[in-house]
Amino acid sequence: MGKKRKKARSRTGLQVVTLCISTTLVLILLGMMVFSVLTAHNLSTYVRENLTVTVMLGDKVTDNQARIFCRDLYRRPYTRHVSYISREQAKIEQSAAMGSDPSEFLGFNPFVATLEIRMVADYANRDSLKWISAELKKHAEVTDVAYQEDLMDKVNSNLRKLGMILLVLAVLLTFVSFSLISNSVRLSIYSRRFTIHTMKLVGASWGFIRRPFLRRAVGVGIIAAALACGALGGGVYALYTYEPAILTVITWRELAITGAAVLLFGIVITTVCAWLSVNKFLRMTAGELYKI
Repeated sequence: MGKKRKKARSRTGLQVVTLCISTTLVLILLGMMVFSVLTAHNLSTYVRENLTVTVMLGDKVTDNQARIFCRDLYRRPYTRHVSYISREQAKIEQSAAMGSDPSEFLGFNPFVATLEIRMVADYANRDSLKWISAELKKHAEVTDVAYQEDLMDKVNSNLRKLGMILLVLAVLLTFVSFSLISNSVRLSIYSRRFTIHTMKLVGASWGFIRRPFLRRAVGVGIIAAALACGALGGGVYALYTYEPAILTVITWRELAITGAAVLLFGIVITTVCAWLSVNKFLRMTAGELYKI
């Protein structure tokens, strides 16, 4: 009798370990998708905020006037950052890039002072830039406004497509994850289907029979979620060591939401699957249990 109990415990323990591993792998995939969807918004914002609008100033605009104009631009809702490049600085930078100084044979500095405006992400689109450009050109200091309209349209279009693809993949992966975890939970309960039937015959209520299975499902979900969060955290740390600038896209907010989502998915999916599986066996008769 003792050997049979040990064997049964060993089999149950192996089933729990197998269920934890399979659930962990599924939650890692699900966590990666949640993380990708969350960071896609940050990536979109980062890309759009690094697109620049170049404002060219007139030859008679002094450094002091340009800096006053910069301060005025900072008060505008669409401005995230403004960089002032004086005529002398532009000459130095362009001379270094070309390998020669044009002013030596022209006799004057051909470059103009410019302001490079990095926009707030919500304004980095064709419609907003049209009225912003028109507004900037009204200032006496401004001679022209230039921005890469086609590039901005292409970036916004690609980011929208990426967001839609990630959203569709997230929905599909949620269904696939539920199916995979459901099969794993069902297999772990399948071996105890006769125990469930015996408890039902001796008068145990369905709630009493379900309780230990649900407790174990919650425990498996928490353990699997903890392991999945550890694996995902290790992946993020590896990305950080390879490229520290990744923290401009990844923040603690995304990490916390991803961890909470993995934990929630782990507990909810395993519990719901255990509930459905136990109820299925509770509805079966003895003859039906032998046939499956």
